[in-house]
Amino acid sequence: MENFSRRDFLLRSGLASASLLMPRFLKAFQPANSNILPASNETLVVIQMSGGNDGLNTVIPYRNDDYYRLRPSLAIKQSDALSLNGELGFNPVMKAMKGLYDNGSMSIINNVGYPNPDRSHFRSMDIWQTASAADKYLQTGWIGRYLDNECAGCEGYSAIEADDTLSFAMKGLNRKGMAISDPKRLYQDSQRKILRDISADYMVAKHENNTLDYLYKTQAQTISSADYIYQKFNNYRSTTDYPQTEFGKNLKTISELIISGIDTRVYYVSIGSFDTHVGQKGRQEKLLQELSDGLGSFVKDLQQNNRFKDVLVMTFSEFGRRVKQNGSNGTDHGTANNMFLLGGSLSKPGIFNEAANLADLDEGDLKYHIDFRSIYATVLKRWLDANDAAVLGSQFDYVNVV
Repeated sequence: MENFSRRDFLLRSGLASASLLMPRFLKAFQPANSNILPASNETLVVIQMSGGNDGLNTVIPYRNDDYYRLRPSLAIKQSDALSLNGELGFNPVMKAMKGLYDNGSMSIINNVGYPNPDRSHFRSMDIWQTASAADKYLQTGWIGRYLDNECAGCEGYSAIEADDTLSFAMKGLNRKGMAISDPKRLYQDSQRKILRDISADYMVAKHENNTLDYLYKTQAQTISSADYIYQKFNNYRSTTDYPQTEFGKNLKTISELIISGIDTRVYYVSIGSFDTHVGQKGRQEKLLQELSDGLGSFVKDLQQNNRFKDVLVMTFSEFGRRVKQNGSNGTDHGTANNMFLLGGSLSKPGIFNEAANLADLDEGDLKYHIDFRSIYATVLKRWLDANDAAVLGSQFDYVNVV
């Protein structure tokens, strides 16, 4: 009865649910002959702008007559745009990101998309998170496959998502990232006596029931993970002033983990929703300011601790918006969009490529010129030193961004 009660608790506890997302991330359970990737300080932070951000009101073609013709009430005034290169400008709420652009810490990649684009939030997000073709359905995420391919059998290596749930992108066939919004809370949950008893049971007994043995082992590993993360997390507490938004708090957690020296090379965080069909201006600008201010604090924190040169930030959204505004002062689902790369080691900071041609549309949508998987391939190969073709399933052209 005692074993059943513990198993029952394990299956029902929130910590247990989180533990099933966790890889073998553990120092305590790490065998001497385990495979471990070569140590590296180079870290990737992926920011998902959920909902389909309107790229044209983010990076504004403020000298383009077609932009103002197609958006008579929604277009950002030329006098309000934060000029970047005399042709393009940031939304006026993005002052912190304008500063990062000005000091050479950002590359703006225009016209990013994929062939035969899908306008469904769910399907297009799956395409971006799995790096599949529009007519292919994959069961693993691109970061998860990175873990599968680069770290088969590893015990001390993973990717972390600043959230309570794990995105599809982070799920591989054999390995997964871990979702954690608060290392302290995870640690406190792991200290409950019944969980410690479960861990002790596993260490001293071999269970014949494979399912039960797996659950005991997973719980024991979760507790060890919580201990390890919290111990590392305590190495650094940021004094940088971050915005008191969920996104700002998540970025602060990520910066504290990076600067603490935790053995993790990929972080993932989301902000949204940017699905602005109605009354776009206020809603989008609120989110863009959260993005901009959060990134401004994040970069400042890393720079003050001499870590920005080791970090690459990459943003994406599942699609852009239609070029022409709709009848509700909003925009509908579109296709190609811009991506931002931020870091201290960019090959080509500034405007990476030409802005969209608003006089040459595809039935009212922007035409893509760069496949997003080329960006992924470049980041995998040149930043994470990974076999990009194995992770993505095909060879894509590289772009000279890092």
